[in-house]
Amino acid sequence: MAGGRGGEGGEERDAELRQVEALNRMAGPSSAGVSGGASDPTRHRSADLLVTGHALAWVESLGEALVLISQLADATLPLSRQAVFRADREVLHCVGQFGHPDGECDAFRLPLETSHPAAQVARTGRPVFLASPREYRDRFPSGWPLSDRDGQEAWAFLPLTTYGQLTGVWMAAFDAPVRMTDGLGSFLLTLARLLGRSIEQTYNGQADRALSQSLRSSMSRIGPGVEGLTVSARYVPTGGGLMVGGDWFDSITLPSGRLGLVIGDVQGHDVQAAGLMSQLRTAIHAYAAEGHGPDAVLVRASHFLASLDEGRFATCIYLEADPATGILRIARAGHPHPVLRLPDGTCLLKHVRGGLPLGLDLGEDDYPVSVVSLRENEILMLCTDGLIESGGHDMYSGWLRVRDALTPGGPDDLDGLADRLLNAVVAPSPAQAGDQPAASFTEDDIALLLLRRDPSDARAVRSGRHLRFTLEQDQAQGLADARIEFQGLLHDWARPEQVDTALLLVSELLGNVLVHTEHAAVLRADVGGAHGRRRLRVEVTDRSDDVPHRRAPGELSSSGRGLVLLDLLAHRWNIRPEPEGKTVWFELDEDGPEEP
Repeated sequence: MAGGRGGEGGEERDAELRQVEALNRMAGPSSAGVSGGASDPTRHRSADLLVTGHALAWVESLGEALVLISQLADATLPLSRQAVFRADREVLHCVGQFGHPDGECDAFRLPLETSHPAAQVARTGRPVFLASPREYRDRFPSGWPLSDRDGQEAWAFLPLTTYGQLTGVWMAAFDAPVRMTDGLGSFLLTLARLLGRSIEQTYNGQADRALSQSLRSSMSRIGPGVEGLTVSARYVPTGGGLMVGGDWFDSITLPSGRLGLVIGDVQGHDVQAAGLMSQLRTAIHAYAAEGHGPDAVLVRASHFLASLDEGRFATCIYLEADPATGILRIARAGHPHPVLRLPDGTCLLKHVRGGLPLGLDLGEDDYPVSVVSLRENEILMLCTDGLIESGGHDMYSGWLRVRDALTPGGPDDLDGLADRLLNAVVAPSPAQAGDQPAASFTEDDIALLLLRRDPSDARAVRSGRHLRFTLEQDQAQGLADARIEFQGLLHDWARPEQVDTALLLVSELLGNVLVHTEHAAVLRADVGGAHGRRRLRVEVTDRSDDVPHRRAPGELSSSGRGLVLLDLLAHRWNIRPEPEGKTVWFELDEDGPEEP
């Protein structure tokens, strides 16, 4: 309710508010079980206020609020009709009613200077109680002809405050005589205050929903991808009532037929987070369309968010995809790692290097670019933390839930895969939910992007599983990340002791490159064959021309065991010179001989 005045009657309103606060304190836990008998009307009304006040906080319109208040009518409160008047400039007009004939309220227009109880309340901010038709006629003779006299015996006109200002009047009419004793006056004042707050929240909610509807509509227009790459996207808002929060995704068509994808999460789940998300999404889209690389896009986006001075940060992943080669160039700002789904359903948490969240303005805007090769029929999943952690899960248990939903089926139905992922989180089966609370599966926004490299008609898709990982010299955590991804590749290997062997050999080969050269190590792992008779081939390549030699390390030596272990544990291994550098490879057979 806009407009209105609140300058007169300040001391009286303060006194009334003190009465209201006292009444609220009376409505303690002991009153919650009052059955409603007339022996203690004050305690009965206090319990009603608690219930009604909570319900008013959730209504979506003024009409719903008045219907809710009408349900308080009983023998001690013969409430029959209601009207809400809004003060606009110099005129008071009706904006809502309950119990009046249709159309009667719409025609009500009253100058504020009129001698009418509603106009007086709008001018002074003090309530007016009229205990009988005679009192109404005597106190407001010129307003009496305008009154609602059909069967009404008493009236209460109470101020409505929204956004800290007196902006309207609530009229409650009674079809039986009432006395403003036993706390009834304070009860009605409190009810008017609750109604004012409900009106304020309704207007806020309408504005928020209009904004969020517009933002969500813009996100629904994400493109399907480009030739050779297919994209599927889903968004689920938080349970807070908005249709969009701080999570977002976007796709950008880049020069030379490349595709840009971005997913992010602005701190918070309110309308402010939604507004910041809209600005940040637009800024990143513009930076990417200008042709900046992934690292430059995130640096610029971080500066942009910090310049808004809103005190919030955002996590984000931005990638460029080349459909001709399947090469993805990925930059990450504090966001959860992507997930790589192989054609047979195996899912790997794909560790990519990253920097701080956007907007922190700590002078450390470094977003290294990771290169990932997406093979045909492989799918890269990007999501916000809501998909992983909703339903009371932590990052580990949530990742297991996502993996179990992502693994079944083939890669052809990308939209069906996206729907299955969301159903596992938003509407889980009892087996999926486990011991998690059933009502908490949408407490955070969820944004989801799936990117598939489509198979080419020119040649058949390679069968089996494939892993590629590049370990730079300055990646202290990279060795552990490589082990995690490699272990995921062998998640269903028939002989667990061989998985430990393979992890040991991979660690040795990668560690040798980091310790004995100044170059990056490129890990390639391939699994092929029928289950139970598969073969694992691992290659580690670096650009150093120094060829390792087999040595006999001493008992206390800290190095020199790599080739010895390969000879003892691998079924086959060798060193292959490259045009630039070398490759050390080994193979393990799932049905091979027992380890020594």
